[in-house]
Amino acid sequence: MELTPFAMVMVALLLAVWTAGAAWLAVAAANRAAQAEGSRKAARRMSRMIDESPAIPLLVRADGKLEGPDRLAGWLGLETMPHFLSELAGEDATENAVLPAEQARELAQAVRRAQKTAAPFRMVLNPKGSQRSLAVRGSLADPQVSPGGAALLWLFDFSESETELGRLREQADRARGDFGALVGLIEAAPMPMWFREPSGALRLVNRAYVEAVGGTDADAVVAAGTELVEPVKGEAAADIARQALQEARAIERTVSATINGQRRSLRVSDLPLGDEGIAGYAVDIEEMEEQSRAFRAFREAQRTMLDQLSIGVAQFDAERQIAFANQPFRRIFNISPGTVSTRIPFDRLLNEAREAGRLPEVRDFPEWRGEHLAWFASGETQEEAWPLPDGTHLRIVGQPMPDGGLVLIAEDRTEQLALSATRDTLLRTRTAIFDSLFEALAVFAPDGRLQLWNRSFTGTWGLESDALKGHPSAEDLLAALRPNLAKDKQADHIGEVIRAATLDRKETGGRLMLQDGRTLEYAGVPLPDGNGLLTVLDITDSQKAEDALRERNQALEQADQVKTRFLANMSYELRTPLTSIGGFAELLQSGVAGELSEQGVEYVDAIVKSVDRLTEQVENVLDLSQSQAGLLPIKKQQVELMPLLTRLVRERQDDISRGGLKLDLRGKPGVRIDADVRQLGRAVAHLLDNSITATGDGGKILVDLSKQEEGVRIVVSDNGAGMTDAELRRALDGRANAGDDSQRKGLGIPLSRQLVEAHGGTLDIQSEKGVGTAAIIHLP
Repeated sequence: MELTPFAMVMVALLLAVWTAGAAWLAVAAANRAAQAEGSRKAARRMSRMIDESPAIPLLVRADGKLEGPDRLAGWLGLETMPHFLSELAGEDATENAVLPAEQARELAQAVRRAQKTAAPFRMVLNPKGSQRSLAVRGSLADPQVSPGGAALLWLFDFSESETELGRLREQADRARGDFGALVGLIEAAPMPMWFREPSGALRLVNRAYVEAVGGTDADAVVAAGTELVEPVKGEAAADIARQALQEARAIERTVSATINGQRRSLRVSDLPLGDEGIAGYAVDIEEMEEQSRAFRAFREAQRTMLDQLSIGVAQFDAERQIAFANQPFRRIFNISPGTVSTRIPFDRLLNEAREAGRLPEVRDFPEWRGEHLAWFASGETQEEAWPLPDGTHLRIVGQPMPDGGLVLIAEDRTEQLALSATRDTLLRTRTAIFDSLFEALAVFAPDGRLQLWNRSFTGTWGLESDALKGHPSAEDLLAALRPNLAKDKQADHIGEVIRAATLDRKETGGRLMLQDGRTLEYAGVPLPDGNGLLTVLDITDSQKAEDALRERNQALEQADQVKTRFLANMSYELRTPLTSIGGFAELLQSGVAGELSEQGVEYVDAIVKSVDRLTEQVENVLDLSQSQAGLLPIKKQQVELMPLLTRLVRERQDDISRGGLKLDLRGKPGVRIDADVRQLGRAVAHLLDNSITATGDGGKILVDLSKQEEGVRIVVSDNGAGMTDAELRRALDGRANAGDDSQRKGLGIPLSRQLVEAHGGTLDIQSEKGVGTAAIIHLP
């Protein structure tokens, strides 16, 4: 059969296709063989990796059959792997049951739940008789692994990890407990505490911090970043915390902050905690600061007070160095202020004081110094007397302090010893003076016991010298005095006087009579020391003199009464006849009895003038007598002096003209005083009459009135004959001067003085023979 070209082509194509297919099949077979070999190698490698892996798979089929490697049996403590889950779970009573019943039930339930719902689970298995801990992770197996709803379990042996985890869990639990306790402690702490991030921002704060800044809660305070401490010199609290973190050291500082509306002093500490952040806390030290300030103020006040004392005081600290010395101490021991500031030791201070001669002379100074160094540890107060070489006597007191220091007190008793010696001398002198007095003296204590008496006391009371040696009480003394008293009751009054002087501190006294007729005057005087002094004086002679004076005074009073009656009678007896004579003479002068001759008229005129003159003299005598007796009546009223002097001068104008005299009246009107117009006018009139009488023809008389600071002055002066001192004394006494009628005489000057003095003024008369006389009246 002949093939056509087309057929040949088709045959060729089929051969080509067949050849290509065969080649492809050969290549594909080779590839599959290679892949199969690679799969076998991968399977062996995977199997080896599973054997070496820390996890072992376990397949649980739907019927409970198990598929797993034999290595798992070793983990379970078995020689061979069980065939069913029931054997592993222990549901059958076989020897292969290794799981506790509780874990077995939990495992079975978890596997069935995974097979039915595909819910994964995790649990831990602890096989019996094994120390292993197996972690189980179960899930529904992939259909490619096992179709039919099998469960795939992966078991991990984490026995070592479990032990470590248990230990870590225990530590974590303990750490959580400690952390909770620490958090509770921090939260309950009374001081503000906080924790910052490394950036300085607040992360945690406690309740005290919240209350201190016035926040609502800790979260709000942290969110707001509210700082407890204000910035100091431009540095905020966060800046200080970052500085502590950078320098890896704690920073502590004292600042002021406002807490609950009050300014308080705080000691703030920032503590770096590695890379975690910075912890901080603030301790309120306001009370401590106040106590510190109070202590410093007390110490300064104490030292200021010690500086004011006259006793030297020095303080030494526990290191036996001088800490303070007041001015008297430095003066006593010649210590400079720099010595105290350098805080020299006690032994060195003793050395310097010894060199300055301010310590007593001792034979072994090192031993003496050691004995005084032991004062610091003695525990008891030490006291010594130090006589210094210059005669100074010091009383030294060493008082050990609880802190190991010493207070040294130095008192200069030199003056006290001198005063004591002086006091002893004074006491001996007082005793000698006390015994030498004529007055009887006795000193009683507040309890009434006789303390001291002089020699005159026993003799004055008529007691025996040995009666007072036992220092009897006041009651015993009064009992011994009663027999010598004229009246027994007077002894009780003496006791009251002693009691008033000692207890009531009052001064009382009295008089009494003794049996022998003597009169004693006694008085109780309280003494400054609390005792009482009984002073007794024998006034028998003075009493007799007093009685005599009393009788004489009574006689003088009777004589004064007689004088008063005499003046009254004389006033009546003298004035009545003069009035009658004057009246009859005036009747005769008026012609009632008929016409008189010229000689009769002259006689009557002479009688009238004589009566007037005698009346004036009687008035002067009576006024002078009354003035000397203090009976002159003075009726004061407001008087202007210039009109009064003018009237007195005009009344004597005829006498002035008849004598050819010149009278000059000077003074300012308006000068007023309180005076008796009649009596003051009579005083000036008498002086004016004396000047007119004593001044010859052509003489001058001056009457001057002037106002002065102490009162009023009236001057009546003339340039008459004047008087010698003897004549002036006679005129002041009221005796007439020798000479004719032109001389001053009579009672005018004494009466004027009495009238001026009755007004509270003075009269001063100055006279010189041949020059004149001046009478000066001073009135208040």
